Amino acid sequence: MYDDTCRFLAEHFSADFASWLLGEPITLTELQPSELSLEPIRADAMILLQSDASILHLEFQTRPNPEIPFRMLDYRIRGHRRYREKTMQQVVIYLKPTNSEFVYQTSFVLENTRHNFQVIRLWEQPASLFLEYPGLIPFAVLGQSADAEETLRQVAQRVDRITDPTTQSNLMAASGILAGLKLEDEVIYRILRRDVMQESTVYRSIWRDAQKERDRSIALNLLRRGIAIDIIAPSTGLSIEEVQQLQQQLNESAQS
Repeated sequence: MYDDTCRFLAEHFSADFASWLLGEPITLTELQPSELSLEPIRADAMILLQSDASILHLEFQTRPNPEIPFRMLDYRIRGHRRYREKTMQQVVIYLKPTNSEFVYQTSFVLENTRHNFQVIRLWEQPASLFLEYPGLIPFAVLGQSADAEETLRQVAQRVDRITDPTTQSNLMAASGILAGLKLEDEVIYRILRRDVMQESTVYRSIWRDAQKERDRSIALNLLRRGIAIDIIAPSTGLSIEEVQQLQQQLNESAQS
């Protein structure tokens, strides 16, 4: 849910992210991970954006991830192989406070190889910074402030001033979702306009994904109990093919 929200913001407000991370408000277009891949890659927490001269590689993480340094090196090599003329700026953005040493790692080191990348811990960034750019507003409540609830009120006021209704509803929804990492739902819905949030495309998309995940979980439980696929499919709303794929995953897991 949080990964999808961050990806949505980076994709639809790329100039704001460029202003923040590259120092200039250039418009970036999304680069599909498959263009850099030699093999399938999980890309749920990642987005690649490109201009004519450079690639911006963003990784959003809610929890510490010890695999991040190698992942950064891996993608830098893939980017160089495919776009030798382009530079690549790589940034890992950690959303939730932690004392883990992993969120302070900014390089991958192996024998004579060293690769550096940038790490941003949102809780160390001033919340006021994110209120300067529309596409970054939802991150404000995760930034450094004396009162997160008051910051969310400032977020609501800032979003209310946006005149385009689609942009307003999407930013309201994204702000509410990310605020869930720091504040209780009761506080969030008291400050943000829930009716506006529910009108947004990002809110509806994430709700559908959550519903789909719930259906998959139910289907897996039924498969473990030996229920027939042609019964599970209509009961969960999944297709026969989707249930068959889940069955294959269970079989492979049992064999490993």
